[in-house]
Amino acid sequence: MSITEEFEWIGMKKASEAVALTLKEMKKFARPGITTKELDRYGAQILSDFGANSAPFLTYGFPGWTCISVNNEFCHGIPSDKRILKEGDLVNIDVSAELNGFWADNGSSFILGEDIHKHQKLVNASKFILKKAINSIKDGVRISDIGYLMENEAKKRGFSVIKNLGGHGVGRSLHEQPDELLNCRNRFDQRRFQKNSVVAIETFISTTSTYADTLNDGWTLVGNRGGYMAQHEHTIVITNKKPIILTEMNEIWN
Repeated sequence: MSITEEFEWIGMKKASEAVALTLKEMKKFARPGITTKELDRYGAQILSDFGANSAPFLTYGFPGWTCISVNNEFCHGIPSDKRILKEGDLVNIDVSAELNGFWADNGSSFILGEDIHKHQKLVNASKFILKKAINSIKDGVRISDIGYLMENEAKKRGFSVIKNLGGHGVGRSLHEQPDELLNCRNRFDQRRFQKNSVVAIETFISTTSTYADTLNDGWTLVGNRGGYMAQHEHTIVITNKKPIILTEMNEIWN
């Protein structure tokens, strides 16, 4: 969406606050011994207290309030009573929601407890790349140039990007134009970021894979070559200068 009215600013700020604080609190609540379903129910209660609704459920009928992926699961993991979190797990939580007709999206990968499996380098790379990408976005910048930046920064650190996943426009629905804001350069993509537009920018940084495949459950994505992936995501508003980060209070860069 493109924000042109004050009520749209207010609506997007409230929706973004709901998803950002839910993500922040879910990360605090996550601990070894609980199930991903328990973690999802915790997030569901926070969203409900805001009066917000699960965006993946409303849009796609996703079987959960939030997407929770663990270790080799890249994203869109289904919360389960059978999946028990363990020390050292690489966890990704993606929280998107609708509130009073406005939609916002954010996500974060993190290590649960001690980094016994040595995932911190991957997580740090994802955080850094998202920050550098967002700080490089303004009105008129080519979308493909940001994709190139993300891919190049990943390669510098010995990682790959997932080429069939990307950020997207957001605001009046979960996925809007501009869609397919990829983590790599598409030389055929001549689009540019436009002032006042709302987009969800997200990283998909991988240890070995370059594409994501869907498991038999119809939702969970894993790598075509295995390995691990880290994702971080903010909902932002494009300006003539640095973007306004609507979900900044999720503190995913801390």
